[in-house]
Amino acid sequence: MSMRVGEVRHPERARFGKPLDGVRVLALEQMQALPYATQLLAHLGAEVVKVEPPGSGETGRASIPALVDEDGRRVGATYLRNNLGKRSVAIDLKQEAGRDLVRRLIPHFDVVAENYRPGVLRRFGLDYDAVAALAPRAIYVSISGFGHTAETPYAGWPAYAPVAEAMAGLYEPNRKEGQPPPVVVAGALGDVASALFAVIGILSALRHRERTGLGQYLDVAMLDATLAVSDMPPFLWSMGAPESWAASGKIGICAGFRARDGWFVMAVFREHHFERLARLVGHPEWTADPRFATREGWARHTEDVVRPALEAWARDRTRLEACEALCAEGIVAGPNHTAADLAADPHVAARDMLLEVPRPDGGRDMLVVGNPVKLSRVAEGPVRSFPRLGEETDEVLRETLGLGDAELAALRARRVI
Repeated sequence: MSMRVGEVRHPERARFGKPLDGVRVLALEQMQALPYATQLLAHLGAEVVKVEPPGSGETGRASIPALVDEDGRRVGATYLRNNLGKRSVAIDLKQEAGRDLVRRLIPHFDVVAENYRPGVLRRFGLDYDAVAALAPRAIYVSISGFGHTAETPYAGWPAYAPVAEAMAGLYEPNRKEGQPPPVVVAGALGDVASALFAVIGILSALRHRERTGLGQYLDVAMLDATLAVSDMPPFLWSMGAPESWAASGKIGICAGFRARDGWFVMAVFREHHFERLARLVGHPEWTADPRFATREGWARHTEDVVRPALEAWARDRTRLEACEALCAEGIVAGPNHTAADLAADPHVAARDMLLEVPRPDGGRDMLVVGNPVKLSRVAEGPVRSFPRLGEETDEVLRETLGLGDAELAALRARRVI
């Protein structure tokens, strides 16, 4: 059974606390790259205060599909899956009074993070230099398409994950001659990669501050992060291999195959694994066949020889049964999962990798990816649901700045909060 929002796994570990207990993050964020990073920090115990524009909220709320929250506001999928465990504060950064509120908040936070288009925070007087003057110990994080700290011809360009993925060379290996590149939309790798490197940088900067007492500027470019997790295209090109080399399977057999109830993927890159595969599917003669003398030969004859034999062997087996038999021989294989398969997968449930989040409109619970970082002295959860727009504005401003009822009412009357 999936873990639900509010639940705790391994409660006996709760006495140890969370790794980032006491760390405060002020997030001027939108969409996914930075929100995913700060959600991970929240899973690890950080207090994340998310600053959103009053009225509309951040742009991720306008994504689709969407639901209607308790306040009657439309909330989109990008927001719903990237903002668990956070506190939402509504402040209008377009007003000087709103920017002044943020400046007053900054000295109370360890990390100030933003993923606006380059130049926006400088115009607001909330760039790194301004923040460092207010709080020299603060770690300032920027995520943008192409970074802020080096001269680049793409400076100022906006970016979404597909653009970063295309520019990192991810799409070209699978592009057919004369056809447009296949744009992958199943997951925002460019956003998630940027988030992961931002978290690594934040943790590094916090450790560095312990030794030096100083904060610093962390600059993450989506193109850099995506290139770092898709390192093969330029490396293989530099070794003289064509860009389509990895995608063509010339390194061995790497493809999807049909079983009785669907598809599974198998990868054979080593000679002893090929020998075991040949025996398993009833064709030991392959090991003496000159067509299969090299890995290139395996790849060349995957479709005309290997596929018919392997799929005949798998015809009466489920995907799981086929993969279990292959894995028992040390051959790497796994079922090709649908979203419904993932929701029912025993591994995913055992690892608490899908969180059940109740919908405020009473629909079926949403499934949001959980925390993949498993620590032996840290309890899993509890995770709070996504916040309503400005849900804790008054509470945060009272706690942190000591504002009273009259001041809050005046700010609200001017639509600053």
